[in-house]
Amino acid sequence: MPPEKPLVVTLISDLFLAAPVEQAVRGAGYRLERIERGSDLEPEAPPERERVYLGEPLAGRGAAFIRRLAEWRPAVIIVELSSTAIPWADWIAAAKSSPATRRIPVIGFGPHTDLDLRAKAIDAGCDLVVAKSRLLSALPELIEKYARVVDYAGLEADCQGQLSELAVKGIELFNAHAYFEAHEELELAWGAETRPVRELYRGILQVAVAYLHISRHNYRGAMKLFLRMRQWLDPLPDVCLGVNVAQLRTEALAARAEVERLGPEGIADFNLSLLKPVQASERSS
Repeated sequence: MPPEKPLVVTLISDLFLAAPVEQAVRGAGYRLERIERGSDLEPEAPPERERVYLGEPLAGRGAAFIRRLAEWRPAVIIVELSSTAIPWADWIAAAKSSPATRRIPVIGFGPHTDLDLRAKAIDAGCDLVVAKSRLLSALPELIEKYARVVDYAGLEADCQGQLSELAVKGIELFNAHAYFEAHEELELAWGAETRPVRELYRGILQVAVAYLHISRHNYRGAMKLFLRMRQWLDPLPDVCLGVNVAQLRTEALAARAEVERLGPEGIADFNLSLLKPVQASERSS
């Protein structure tokens, strides 16, 4: 079942700021997860050479933040720019570089007179930078404007239909372990569909590419795709267009857990029988 309320993640160290922000977030009908310190996610600062802003970091500064965001799927992130306890510039830059998290809107707030801090926030990838006073006085309106909220009711309605012919072919190829070819067909299916339910096809093709990387012993490639798939599969109902999405999610996460257990050096020992087929009802003619 989808969460009753969308989520706001705050990166705020100042307790006096955290209280009114939390009150405003909850008053606007959102849930809240607050990160107070960088050590909440990263016990130690990684060496400079591991700080990756481009690509999709799986290790080093920002990697743990990306993973947490991929799991939480927040509607918006709110960042205290004056915080020195959170490496927010590194984290936001990393998140905006990853296809798994770059669509999440980020609102930064700080002293209105600190133009250098504002420039740093924009450079890191903040979608909006406001003065602290503006944030506290207009937070519900800002969340309403910038939050990326899933239309669960619309998805539920769209999911009552049928798979397209292209998607049927893509799933058949997926289930035949022809993952590259499945990706190609599902990409076409995604491009041909205009409704939000098209994200079902994108989610399945992300799993297909993850499984392709596993079969080629590519640890980094598989982990990147497992991160990306959640934004497409997690919001969907358990059954969509006849596809058992709940089972696909469960089995894909089990495959990811095994890839993580084996690590980069052991992925060649992955048991390919863990790559399960997509369960879908037959499409009526």
